[in-house]
Amino acid sequence: MVNFKRPLTVLKNFLPILLILIIYGCASMKSPEGGPKDTTPPKVLKMEPADLTTNFSGQKIVITFDEYFNLQNEFKEFSISPELEKAPELKKNQKKLEIIFKDSLEKNTTYTLNFGKAIADVNESNVLKNLTYAFSTGPVLDSLTLSGVVINSLTDKPQYDATVLLIPLERDTIFGKKRAPIFTSTDSSGRFKLKNLRNDTYRIYALNEGQSGDKIYQQANDEVAFLKDSIVLTKNIDSIQLILFKEDPKQFRIVDKKINTDGHISMIFNQKLEKPRLTILDHPDLDQSKIIHFNKNRDSVRIWLKELTFDSLKIHLENDSKTLDTISFSRDKKETYTKSIQVNDNTFNGFLNPFSSLKLQFNMPIEKIAMDKIKLLEDSIPRTNFTFVKDTSDLLTYIFQYPWKKKPSYTISFPEKTITALGDVTNANEIKKFVKLGNSDDYSTLIMIVEVPDSTQQYLIQLVNDRKEVVKTEIVTKNTTIRFANYKAGTYLARIVYDRNKNGKWDTGNLDDQSQPEKIWVFPNELIIKENWERTVNLTIKKE
Repeated sequence: MVNFKRPLTVLKNFLPILLILIIYGCASMKSPEGGPKDTTPPKVLKMEPADLTTNFSGQKIVITFDEYFNLQNEFKEFSISPELEKAPELKKNQKKLEIIFKDSLEKNTTYTLNFGKAIADVNESNVLKNLTYAFSTGPVLDSLTLSGVVINSLTDKPQYDATVLLIPLERDTIFGKKRAPIFTSTDSSGRFKLKNLRNDTYRIYALNEGQSGDKIYQQANDEVAFLKDSIVLTKNIDSIQLILFKEDPKQFRIVDKKINTDGHISMIFNQKLEKPRLTILDHPDLDQSKIIHFNKNRDSVRIWLKELTFDSLKIHLENDSKTLDTISFSRDKKETYTKSIQVNDNTFNGFLNPFSSLKLQFNMPIEKIAMDKIKLLEDSIPRTNFTFVKDTSDLLTYIFQYPWKKKPSYTISFPEKTITALGDVTNANEIKKFVKLGNSDDYSTLIMIVEVPDSTQQYLIQLVNDRKEVVKTEIVTKNTTIRFANYKAGTYLARIVYDRNKNGKWDTGNLDDQSQPEKIWVFPNELIIKENWERTVNLTIKKE
C-alpha cells in the first residue's frame, strides 16, 4: 500500500521555505537601470480654443500637454502682446495649462501669447522653446511675419539661443528699461521668426544675455545687436540680419581695488586705457618713488611703494590727460605684510620653445641680482656662458640667454639671497627652474598668399589658436605674402578685420551713436598645421 503521508509531510514542511524565497526574491527585484536620457520637451496635444482663433470672447485658454510639466521663470519668460494692465494668470492643472485673463480685451485686436522658456518637463527640465498662441477678438487675425538671422560679430557664425526683441517705434524708450512684449529665441542656425504681427513701424534688437536672462539689456554683461533704421512692416520680411557685439563700457569704473597681503596696491578697470597716468596726491615722496606696472591690455595696474606707513592714500588716475577718478585707500598701522619672491617662466610643461628666449617673470620689482651666485647645470655639468638681463619692455621680466641643446636637461638655481626685490626683500630659499629645449620638429610655418579686394582699405589678418586666442596680427593694405613662422603644430583660424578707421584694432559698435562693429570675416577653412611642415594657403579676402 502506497504511503501518501510522507510526501505530503515533506511538501508541508517545504512550503514555508518556498514562500520565504519568493517574498525575498520579490523584495530584491530592482528597477531596470540605465537607458537613454529623456531629451524631449513636453508636446502640445490640444489648444482650447484652437490656435489662431478669431472672434475670441472667452476668459480662459487651456493647453494640454503629453506629460506633466513645470512653469519656470514665468514672470521673465511669459508675455502677451499687446500688454494688458493686469497680466494673465498661468495655472497648472495636471497636464493642462490654464491661461486666465484678469483684464478685459480690446475689440478687433490680435493678441499673441509668448511662453519663451517657461515650460519644461518635470524629470529632466527639457524646455519647450518659443511656444506661441495667437487669437483675435475680431474677425481678422494679424498675420505678418518677420524673420532673419543673428550673427556673432567676433566668430562670424550664427548665434544660438539669442533673444530677438521687437518693439513698436512709439514705445522704443522701454529698451534697456523694461522687457519687450514681442520676443523669440534663435535656433541652432541663428534663425528666428516672429509671427502674427500687425502692420506697424518697429525697432528690432537682439541680446546674448549673461546670468540675468530677464530680456532687458544690461551693457555690463550682455551682447547686443540692432538695426539702425526702423522697420516699416507692411508685408512679410525674411531678410533681417543682426550682428551681435559687446559694447565698450560707456562710463569708466574701477571693478576692484585693494592693498594686497604683500603690500602692493592693485586695481582692475572695466575698460582698456590708452595713455594712463597715476599720481599719488597726498604723499609727494611716495609719488616720486612709486613703481607702476600696467598689464598688456592696460586694464589693470599694480603699484609698489617703498614705504607702507601711511594711514590713508589718494591716487589720481588719468587717461590721455583726462581725469577718470580719484581712488582712496586706507590701512591700519598695525597691519603687517608678508613678502616673498616668486618666479614664473614661459616654458610649457617645462619645455622651452626652441625659437624663443627663456623669460622669467617676478611678482615684484627686482632691485639687485647677485649674478655670480646664479648656477646653470646642463645635465649635471656646470655652465657659465649664459646671460641674465632685464627685459626692456617689461620691468618684471628678465631674459635668460644660453645656447640650449636638444637632449640635456637644465637646472637654473638662484641660491638663498641671490635676488633682492623692492624693500630689501630677498629670496629666503633657493629658487630652481627646470628646463628642456622643445623639439623644433614640433613647430611649423604657415604661409598666406593674401589678395585684398580694395587696396585703399586696411585689413587685419589675425591668426587664432584653438583656445580662441589671437597669437599674431598682421596689417595688410595690398596683395602680399605673410609668413607665420615657428608656431606649435595645431589647428588655427584666420580672422580678417575690415579696419575701416585704420587704427590697427577691431572697433566694436555703439548703441548711443548707432554705429555697428567693424566687420569680421573668418576664413571658412580650418588651418591645420602639422609638425615640421610648411603649409601655404591662398587667402582671398571677401568684399565687405
